[in-house]
Amino acid sequence: MLLVGNYNNLKIARINAKGAFLESDQGEILLPGRLMPKGAEPGNILKVFIYLDSEERLTATTARPRAVVGEFAQLSVKDNVTVGTFLDWGLEKDLLLPFGEQLSPLRRGERVLVRVYLHSSGRIAASAKLEKFIRPVDDTLSEGDEVELLVYAFSDLGAKVVVNNAFGGLLFHNELYVKPACGDRLRGYVRKIRDDSKLDITLRKGGAQEAAGDKETILTTLTARDGFLPLTDRSTPEAIADLLRMSKKSFKKAVGGLYKEGLINMTADGIRLKNVSGD
Repeated sequence: MLLVGNYNNLKIARINAKGAFLESDQGEILLPGRLMPKGAEPGNILKVFIYLDSEERLTATTARPRAVVGEFAQLSVKDNVTVGTFLDWGLEKDLLLPFGEQLSPLRRGERVLVRVYLHSSGRIAASAKLEKFIRPVDDTLSEGDEVELLVYAFSDLGAKVVVNNAFGGLLFHNELYVKPACGDRLRGYVRKIRDDSKLDITLRKGGAQEAAGDKETILTTLTARDGFLPLTDRSTPEAIADLLRMSKKSFKKAVGGLYKEGLINMTADGIRLKNVSGD
């Protein structure tokens, strides 16, 4: 079955001056000659992206768009027209973001996070109303699973993320050692599957292995900085992230562990390795 707005492997039926005509269950589809791979001949199978051209004809291209139907992408605004906004998605024909699918007016050169979808008319379009495409979590995910994340918005609680291109999740502020931007792609872990079928996400694996890694990071940094770090439980999350690349919550937990193990001293100004000159 032909997938419009996605990649298809199609056989070359014939070639003429216009290009290669590819076999499909919806008839022959033209791959313009300028896009044909060198040496292509009838019988070859080509991986092509299928879309509708400006005359609403099925057309093939070997160019790769920045997203296919069902994917999210951050795209640049090219122009505003009477029906919406054209976005640059890497193909000759720009992608339309209808006004009804926008959250706010857009200016040329601005970047906007969208999901590519197939309109009922058969046209490929974009929507900035991402939450309507987010599904309740299903049984493909379990707590502790590693997942791919796309940051799409912020709330009072933290960063809203799309998980594995499908589900809704939240990264709480105390999980973020550096604030991401909308459109950033991260890797994380499912911390909790909530009763509302959404996900609490963490950027860290958790458990004893994580705690040991945090303590080792602090010890290594202390050694490299003559045994002293100007960080305390009153330090800002940004200051901790700048020196150690970890959250304030993780820092406090690791420092507490090192102190109990007798490896550091805590002062009003920071933390210091024991047995270092000056203790």
